[in-house]
Amino acid sequence: MKFISVNTLKTLLYPKDLCYDGTQLSSHWIYRTFDLAGDALVAFQGKAQVTTDHMVDLEDVKNNAPIYSPRMLHFVGEWFREGLDIAILYQNLLVRNAYEILLQKSLVGLSRKGNDLFFQNRKLSVSIATCSAVSLLIHLGINIRTDGTPVPTAGLNELEISPMEFADELLERFSQDFEGWRRARAKVQPR
Repeated sequence: MKFISVNTLKTLLYPKDLCYDGTQLSSHWIYRTFDLAGDALVAFQGKAQVTTDHMVDLEDVKNNAPIYSPRMLHFVGEWFREGLDIAILYQNLLVRNAYEILLQKSLVGLSRKGNDLFFQNRKLSVSIATCSAVSLLIHLGINIRTDGTPVPTAGLNELEISPMEFADELLERFSQDFEGWRRARAKVQPR
C-alpha cells in the first residue's frame, strides 16, 4: 500500500519586494498573486503604507492612526474556514512563534503584549486578523527598517537579524505546528 501525505498549508517565501497597503487582506489575494490555492501563508518584504480607508482595525481608524514603515517583513495568511475566533487564534499562534524565535536570540528587552511584539518598549510588529465572505485572513508585519515611522519602533536590522532567514524559520515552524494540529484532530476518537 502506498500512502501520500499532503500538507494542508502551503507556504511561500517570495523573494521580490511588494508594498503592503491593506488590500492584501482580501479573499484569494494569495491565489491571484502567487497561484497558491487553498490554505496558505506567504512572506515577503516591502514598504507598509496602510491608510485608514484600507484598515480593518476600527480602533486605528477611529484614532486616525495609519500604518507606515519604510521596510517590513510581511506575513499574509488565508484559511478557508469560518470563525473570526479561529482567525485570531491563528494570528496569536503566528505571533507567538515569531516571539519564540526572537527569544532564542537572547534579545534583552523583547516583550509581547497581546498580538504585538516590542523591543525595549518600541513597537516591532503590527498584526490583524479578519474574515472575508469565504475565508479567514491575517497579516503580521515585522519592521526591518524604522526611519519615518509614526510611533517609536524597532526593526530587524537594529537587532541584526536576517529578514529572509527569520521568515523561512517562521514559515517552517508555523507550518509544522499547523500540520501537528491537523494530525491531533484526526487521531482523537469522539465520545
